Amino acid sequence: MNIELFGIWAGEVYRALDSSETRVLGYKQIKKISKLKKDEIMVALGWLGREGKIVVTVSEDDIIVELV
Repeated sequence: MNIELFGIWAGEVYRALDSSETRVLGYKQIKKISKLKKDEIMVALGWLGREGKIVVTVSEDDIIVELV
């Protein structure tokens, strides 16, 4: 795997969140908009989280991601 891909995936997730009116999306919405696979989304969330660009909340039925 190329580390450049991680940044590309993070960009896809970031754009999905930024294009949302509320800048908040659930995992399923991110997957639908970005068309990324589960592992790719998780890597992207880790990247964005490490950069301090998102807040993640885990509920029983979804992962909620908010752009800060």
